Amino acid sequence: MAILDKHTILEKNVTLLAVFSLLVVTVGGIVEIAPLFYLENTIEEVDGVRPYSPLELEGRNIYIREGCYVCHSQMVRPMRDEVERYGHYSLAAESMYDHPFQWGSKRTGPDLARVGGRYSDDWHVAHLIDPQSVVPESVMPKYGYLKEKLIEPEYIAEEMATHRIVGVPYSDEMIAEAKADFTAQADPDSDYDALLERYPGAQVRNFDGDPGVSEMDALIAYMQMLGTLVDFSTFTPDASR
Repeated sequence: MAILDKHTILEKNVTLLAVFSLLVVTVGGIVEIAPLFYLENTIEEVDGVRPYSPLELEGRNIYIREGCYVCHSQMVRPMRDEVERYGHYSLAAESMYDHPFQWGSKRTGPDLARVGGRYSDDWHVAHLIDPQSVVPESVMPKYGYLKEKLIEPEYIAEEMATHRIVGVPYSDEMIAEAKADFTAQADPDSDYDALLERYPGAQVRNFDGDPGVSEMDALIAYMQMLGTLVDFSTFTPDASR
């Protein structure tokens, strides 16, 4: 009872409660954060992970703008049911170039961390135009207008330069060729060899099937690369960490 009586003092005194709450949060923060300063790298580097191509980066911007993260997470947890449904659990390295990350906190729709390659471009187009046409029970709104809105890479180089400031390793060459790479990725008849050298594994094609580069092209390009960069048939976790 003596301990409970002392706790009552905190509950009745706002100032004391605030001071002790701050103390608890401070100690907890130190315990979690301090060890990170003694690690050479808090994220295990994984082969295959690269920065987003200009078109993928623009698609990610559209994904965020439309609030897709509200209903779709991008984090497969290391639990049997999730791994069996979505694939290998998510690695920290897979979102190391995300600003901000898209892990999410709610799944009204399925997790999208490994959606790349699971469906055809035509399926994605149909799903975005009329979600219920391919998933009758879906509550997702229609995004057909993305197909009608053509986009130009006017500021993509500046955006990539900004991402470089926060640690994304975009080279001077990547930034200089950003506009050309943006257009080339959505045009299978373009000279895209240099694009693939800069962004290994980037998928080049007309994603929405219409002339020009639309917001739907960019969004599908982004979604089709999610979860495809790491070869999990050869991936071995670093046991020393």
